[in-house]
Amino acid sequence: MKKSSTSLRLEDFSYELPESRIAKHPPKERGTSKLLMYNKGDIQHHRFGNIVDQLPTDATIIFNNTKVIPARIILYKDTGARVEIFLLEPLSPSKVHEEVMSSQTSCTWKCLIGNAKRWKQGTSLENPSLGFSATRTGQDEVTFEWSNRTFSELLTAIGKIPLPPYMQREVEQEDKERYQTVYSKMDGAVAAPTAGLHFTDEIIKALKTKGIATKYVTLHVSAGTFQPIKIEDITQHPMHNEQVWIQKDIIESLQKSSQTIAVGTTSMRTLESLYWFGVRLQNGYQDFYIKQDDPYQMKAIDKQTALQNVLEYMNQNKLQQLGGQTEIFLYPGYTFQMCDGLITNFHMPNSTLILLIAAFIGEDWRKVYQEALNNDYRFLSYGDSSLLIP
Repeated sequence: MKKSSTSLRLEDFSYELPESRIAKHPPKERGTSKLLMYNKGDIQHHRFGNIVDQLPTDATIIFNNTKVIPARIILYKDTGARVEIFLLEPLSPSKVHEEVMSSQTSCTWKCLIGNAKRWKQGTSLENPSLGFSATRTGQDEVTFEWSNRTFSELLTAIGKIPLPPYMQREVEQEDKERYQTVYSKMDGAVAAPTAGLHFTDEIIKALKTKGIATKYVTLHVSAGTFQPIKIEDITQHPMHNEQVWIQKDIIESLQKSSQTIAVGTTSMRTLESLYWFGVRLQNGYQDFYIKQDDPYQMKAIDKQTALQNVLEYMNQNKLQQLGGQTEIFLYPGYTFQMCDGLITNFHMPNSTLILLIAAFIGEDWRKVYQEALNNDYRFLSYGDSSLLIP
């Protein structure tokens, strides 16, 4: 059953975040951030480079290997009017990010359009030097046409990395590398899975040396991750939809794992969505589309049963990779089915991410955040990290 809105008030998930605590730039070296460790009520302070020592050897660490695309495109009309196009999600020739990024001649995206009043539907903006055009084919749709390269290569030439709006600055050269995880692989995100920004190749190698399993899923982070909650009844907040991809061998590993630790809220949302797909299969549904209310309206089943349901579905359909859509909404009252720990940054007040943290560690989220504020931690995307074990 859905939790009563009277017990979840927006004001209960707020805190004062001084502007000075928002990290506008990454640390000088990746992996040198602070690490707050919360373990069943106990809090300790470490450096992120020491995280391997804080993780149990029987753990399975799940990373999100999505790659941030240069989703901001600035074009100009003949009059000099500036039009900004922000790519949200692909529409054709496919809705699969990787397929669209490798397309050769044209594609259509759902977009946010800045200065839209200056750009009439049905008209095109062109860049002759780069040999491409952008046509506004709908209220929030843009069709791109080009030649002699993939769309990924075109974006590299014309696009900008979409830094979070709260940074209030233009992209700098270092952002091209630092607003990307070292293991990013699958093109499609318009925001980084920021918990992963702390990991270096050396830290990942140390995890493997210790015997900790490292696995990768894909959730293409959407712009909706920055959308604040604006209504008092937080359960009515419209969640954004994101595309997920999970390999078959990952599911088999999850069946055997004694402890699963998600790197970032996006990995956590992917794993919990996978579980609820298993529940949907149990109830006769075949589509991997997790609605935001599903966890509060469907009856939970055993984790192993849910994962086995998914494997049987993949075997029947001869799938090695599972793709789906999720708008799962994790807020207090939710029972986590897949994740035993979470590595994550410190998030905005009144955000869906704070609600997720509060759902995971309960009222102690305030204790954790106050401890971080008292100890000069940096907040948000380029900020410091935490390891949370409820």
